Amino acid sequence: MATMVPSRLPPRSCQTLLIFLLLVCCLLSPGSQRQEFLLRVQPQNPVLPAGGSLVVNCSTECPDPKLITLETSLLKEPVGNGPGWAAFQLSNVTSDSRVLCAGFCNGSQMISSSNIIVYRFPDQVELAPLPPWQPVGKNLTLRCQVAGGAPRSQLTVVLLRGEEELSRQQAAGEPAEVEVEVTATVLAGRSDHGASFSCHTQLDLQPQGLGLFENTSAPRQLRTFALPRTLPHLVAPQSLEVGTPSQVTCILDGLFPSSEAQVQLALGDQMLNPAVTRNSDRLTARATVTAQADQEGPREIVCNVTLGGETRESRKNLTVFSFLGPILNLSESSAPEGSIVTVTCMAGAREHVLLDGVAAAAPGQPAQLQLNATEMDDQRSFFCSAILEVDGEILNRNTSVQLRVLYGPKIYRADCPEHLKWKDKTHQVLQCQARGNPAPQVLCSKEGSTLKAPVGIPFFVNLKYNGTYHCQAASSRGTYGLVVVMDIQGRNLPSVTIFMGVSATVALVTVIGVLIYFYGVKRSGIYKVKQETSLPLTSMQPIETVAEEPSAAG
Repeated sequence: MATMVPSRLPPRSCQTLLIFLLLVCCLLSPGSQRQEFLLRVQPQNPVLPAGGSLVVNCSTECPDPKLITLETSLLKEPVGNGPGWAAFQLSNVTSDSRVLCAGFCNGSQMISSSNIIVYRFPDQVELAPLPPWQPVGKNLTLRCQVAGGAPRSQLTVVLLRGEEELSRQQAAGEPAEVEVEVTATVLAGRSDHGASFSCHTQLDLQPQGLGLFENTSAPRQLRTFALPRTLPHLVAPQSLEVGTPSQVTCILDGLFPSSEAQVQLALGDQMLNPAVTRNSDRLTARATVTAQADQEGPREIVCNVTLGGETRESRKNLTVFSFLGPILNLSESSAPEGSIVTVTCMAGAREHVLLDGVAAAAPGQPAQLQLNATEMDDQRSFFCSAILEVDGEILNRNTSVQLRVLYGPKIYRADCPEHLKWKDKTHQVLQCQARGNPAPQVLCSKEGSTLKAPVGIPFFVNLKYNGTYHCQAASSRGTYGLVVVMDIQGRNLPSVTIFMGVSATVALVTVIGVLIYFYGVKRSGIYKVKQETSLPLTSMQPIETVAEEPSAAG
């Protein structure tokens, strides 16, 4: 900012002006002769820029003027004279001044004056810095600072919002070197966010025929904000397990502008990295928090929202805990039949454990049971529960383990009958499957033959499967065998077989009776023949054939 230094009168000029004024006072004392001729000063009341130069002419119509001179506090230099006139150049005129032209005519004093008006443009027009943030609904004072500028009576200061005129005031204060501050108060609103404010000066020299001179400060942008008194809504778990991610959410409504708000989420001293979304006046921050082992115990989740240099903060207590277990172990996961198996369940120092419903002696102590492994324990599952109380909340975790018992193959007679009666040409299943671990392979072979009967799957039965079979189950744990007899029966029903047998017997008896009868008649030689009846002879061979068919079928 340029600084104006008030001009000072040269010492010699001050002495000359003082002597001149004393002389004038003496000459104008009562009884002095009345002036008959006028002395003119040209130009009259001139206006010039600060630091400018000016030629002043003092003239009169007196026929014999004497001692025409110019008295002023300014630097002057004679530039010419003649009958009834004298001219002087004034230089470096920096302030308003009054000059006097003086002379004598016929022994009478002649005096005339002119006022020199100096104008200067303001050295500085600046709008004072605005606050970084202005609350919505609060008054804002705008301050325009003007250094320099003259004449002050013709200098106007205007405060603007964009192109809108907010205040117009005359710059007050003399001399011109004094700094002027012009203020205006506005009520800040949301619409003022991002608005430009500036300060404008107008030096009106139009009455002097010089025009209107304007100057404008650099604009300043205002940022307004609204931050509700309500605290952010913080959603966080009551407890947090070490190493287990959990979601934390912080929401605050009524923010303006929400895009300028800053939010921080933290678990104690651990800063989180939230994903922030803004929707109108709502701000939502979500973060995933994972506690570390060294944070175990009471902790705080903190949500901090900052806007306009103000802060709203919410806190929520939570407990960070570790839940170790349950860990369920078998002394042998695959135990041979008859061996002793120990089942052990354990957890952390604060957890209670129950193994198949049996509780451990105290928190942090393992639960244990033993058993003599049998075939019935194969694929048996053991269950263990760990229970932990955290801030009155009961947490429960379960785990299970399955025991494998190694035992030799066995075929149970209930599943594999010793005697099977099946119909010929039917589909049947030989249910002679074996149990065992590892799973055995079963093979049923026909005695005295290479024929093998499928086990556990349907197959087509016919007469060739009739016979005795040796079924054997084998695995790495040994072998086991059973004998099965397959009785494959034909498709004729018993009633049909009996009927055919009876029919064959009756036919045989009949044939024998007829043969005996004819044989007896021949031996006696008596034949009785009726002439009127002709009986053809009938061969007995067809009768014998009919009698043999049922027998052959049987």
